[in-house]
Amino acid sequence: MRTYHCFWLLFWVGHPHQSSSTPLSERTNGFPENPKVLDLSRNNRKELSRSKRSWMWNQFFLLEEYTGTDYQYVGKLHSDQDKGDGSLKYILSGDGAGDLFIINENTGDIQATRRLDREEKPVYILRAQAINKRTGRPVEPMSEFIIKIHDINDNEPLFTKDVYNASVPEMSDVGIIKTALLNMDRENREQYQVVIQAKDMGGQMGGLSGTTTVNITLTDVNDNPPRFPQSAYQFKIPESAPPDSPVGRIKATDADVGENADMKYSITEGDGLEMFGVITDKETQEGILTVKKPLDFEKKRQFTLKVEATNPQVDPRFVYLGPFKDDTTVRILVEDVDEPPVFSRPAYVLEVKEDIQINTVIGGVTARDPDSAKNPIKYSVDRHTDMDRIFNIDSGNGSIFTSKPLDRETLLWHNITVIASEINNPKESSRVPVYIKVLDVNDNAPEFAMFYETFVCENAKAEQLIQTLSAIDKDDSFSGHKFSFSLAPEAAGSSNFTLQDNRDNTAGIFTRKSRYNRHEMSTYLLPVVISDNDYPIQSSTETVTIRVCACDQRGKMLSCNAEALIHPTGLSTGALIAILLCIIILLVTVVLFAALRRQRKKEPLIISKEDIRDNIVSYNDEGGGEEDTQAFDIGTLRNPEAIEDNKLRRDIVPEALFVPRRTPVVRDNTDVRDFISQRLKENDTDPTAPPYDSLATYAYEGNGSVAESLSSLESVTTDGDQDYDYLSDWGPRFKKLADMYGGADSDKDS
Repeated sequence: MRTYHCFWLLFWVGHPHQSSSTPLSERTNGFPENPKVLDLSRNNRKELSRSKRSWMWNQFFLLEEYTGTDYQYVGKLHSDQDKGDGSLKYILSGDGAGDLFIINENTGDIQATRRLDREEKPVYILRAQAINKRTGRPVEPMSEFIIKIHDINDNEPLFTKDVYNASVPEMSDVGIIKTALLNMDRENREQYQVVIQAKDMGGQMGGLSGTTTVNITLTDVNDNPPRFPQSAYQFKIPESAPPDSPVGRIKATDADVGENADMKYSITEGDGLEMFGVITDKETQEGILTVKKPLDFEKKRQFTLKVEATNPQVDPRFVYLGPFKDDTTVRILVEDVDEPPVFSRPAYVLEVKEDIQINTVIGGVTARDPDSAKNPIKYSVDRHTDMDRIFNIDSGNGSIFTSKPLDRETLLWHNITVIASEINNPKESSRVPVYIKVLDVNDNAPEFAMFYETFVCENAKAEQLIQTLSAIDKDDSFSGHKFSFSLAPEAAGSSNFTLQDNRDNTAGIFTRKSRYNRHEMSTYLLPVVISDNDYPIQSSTETVTIRVCACDQRGKMLSCNAEALIHPTGLSTGALIAILLCIIILLVTVVLFAALRRQRKKEPLIISKEDIRDNIVSYNDEGGGEEDTQAFDIGTLRNPEAIEDNKLRRDIVPEALFVPRRTPVVRDNTDVRDFISQRLKENDTDPTAPPYDSLATYAYEGNGSVAESLSSLESVTTDGDQDYDYLSDWGPRFKKLADMYGGADSDKDS
C-alpha cells in the first residue's frame, strides 16, 4: 500500500497538469494549466494580477480496513513557497484532524492512525494551510481537500429480515418464487420452508454470501366442490310442531376453507316443498330443515325431499373440475300426537229472537277428534263467559239452547265460549267463541220521552197550545218509528183539553175553552194513548199533569193553587219521598245518639280505680226470689243486734268445710262505719268467703249523728236569735252572705 501511494504521489508531482482530480468549489484554480503560468507564479509573482495558491495536490485515496502495524501513509502536502529551509509549518484541520489524521508540520506528510471503514464514512473533508514559523502568518490561503476511502469486499450480503413469510395461491403459475411442481394442492400440504442464499461479486470466487429463510404458505382457492357424507337422511317430527320449528340438520363437507367453503342449501324436489324449508347456518355451514305449515299425521305421514348444497362463490378457473354442488335425499316422518278436538269453524255467530221460549235450541257447534282414534267429544259452556247461566249446551251433540228469557233492550249481544274436550282424555280440550245476537221483537210499547208536567193560565184562550209531546220506543224499527197520539176514550169527550197528532211522532195539547179557575180545579190529569205501527201493535197510556196557575197578561206564570210551579222540571213525588225519608232517618239517628250520651253520664254504683268488668262471675242457677231466705239473711245488715251465726253460702261450693266461727255480738249503738269495718275484717280472714269482690247494698242508716238533725224545722223561729258574724271568718267566698245577713241586722237596729 505504501509503495503504491509513493508512486502515485511522485507521478502526480511530476505531471501536475495531467491530474484527473477536480478541485472543490471553495478552492482556487489550482495549478496552472501550462508551464508558463507556473513559472510566472514561481519566478516573478509581481507580474501576476492576484496571488494564486500553488498547492502540489488535489485529493487523496485510501483503502479501508488497513491491517498493518504502522500508521497508514496517506500522502504529502507541499507548497512552492517551501524552500526547504524549515521556515514553513503545515497545519491540518477538518474531519478527524489531529485524531484520525495527523500531519508532519515540517514535511507535510499525512498519516492515518487507525483502520477506516468505508461503510461508516466514505469521504473525509480536511483543510490545510502553510504558515511562516517566524511571523506566524499564512503564506498560502487555507484550502480544502478530500480523502476518499476505497471499498474492499469486507461485508457479506445481509437480508433485511431473518425470516420471511409469504403466501402463494395453490395451483399458481410462474412468479418471483415459483413452484417447482405443477398443481400444488393446499389440501395435501399447506406449509413450506425455503432457504435462500445471496452472493456478492456476481457469485465469483472470493465473494461473500448471506442466507435467509422464507416460510411459504399455500393459500386456499375454491378447487373442491361440496360433498354430502350421506346419500340419504331421515328425521322425525311430531305433528304438533308449530311453524318455523327445526326438523333436523344436514351438512355437506368441503375441503376448502374460509369463504371458499361457504354453503347454500335449497330444496329442489320432493312432495314437501310447501310444507318444509331449509336455511343455512352461517356459523357451522349446516342446513337446517324447518316446518313451514302445520302438519297433520292423519293426512300425510311421510315426506321425501331432495336437498342441494352449492358453493355460492365459484372460481371460473376451476370449473373444469366438475359442478360445485351436491344433493342428498331427506325423508321426514310425521309422528302422531294426541291432539285436542277441532271445531268446524273458528267462530260461530247465532241469531235468536228475544221472545223465544226457554229451552229452545238456537243453534249448535260441532267438533271432531283429529286423531285416528276418533274419541268421543263432550261439550260445555265456559261459565266465566256466561255468569247468569242464560244458555246451556247439550254435552253430546253441541246444541245450544236458552235457559232464561232474553231481552234485546237489556243486552243485544251475548258472547260465550264453548269448550270441547275428549271424554277419554279431558285434558285435551279446545275452545271456540260463540256470538249470539238477540233479534228485536216489538214487545215494548212507546212511552213519553220525558215526564210532562205543564200548566195552563187562568186567562188562557181557547185552542191555545200549552205543551208539545214526544215519544220513544225501546224496540228497533227497520223503517223507522211511527207513533200515533190520541186521548184516552174516557177523556176524549169530557176533557177540557184537546190533543192534536202532528204526524211526526209529536203531538200538541190545546185548550178547549177559554178561562180556567184554579179554585174550582187546580190540577187536570190528561191521559194520552201512544201507539206504534209495528206488528204486533203496542200501545201505552201516559198521563200529563196540567196545573191551573195565575199568569200575567203576557202568559207568564205567577202562582198556582197549592204550590208555585217555578220550573217545569221540578222535583217529582219520588224525589220528595226520598228527601222525607232522609230527614226521618237523620232525626232518629240524633235521638239515639243523645240517648246514648245521656246513659253514659250516669254515675256507677261504685267508683273504683279498678275495672269491675274484670271480676264478673256468672251463675247458672236462678234464685228463689222473695221467698228464698236461705241464701242470704239481709236482716243482719238491717239490725246490728241480729244473730251472728255464720251460715254456709249456697251460691258456691266451698273446697273444704270449716267449722263456723261465732262472731262477737256487736254492742249497742255501734256506728255503721265500725260495723262495716268489723264485718270486713271477718270476711278477710274467713277461708269460706268467695275469692272475688262482692257488691252489697246496706239499708241501715245508723243510730244517730253527732251533727244531730240537719232539718230546718227545729231551728229558731226568729232571725234575731241567729248570729251570722261567723260568715265573715269563712273567707271571700262567703263575703256576699256575710254582707247580706250583716246588713239585715243593721237595718233592723236602725
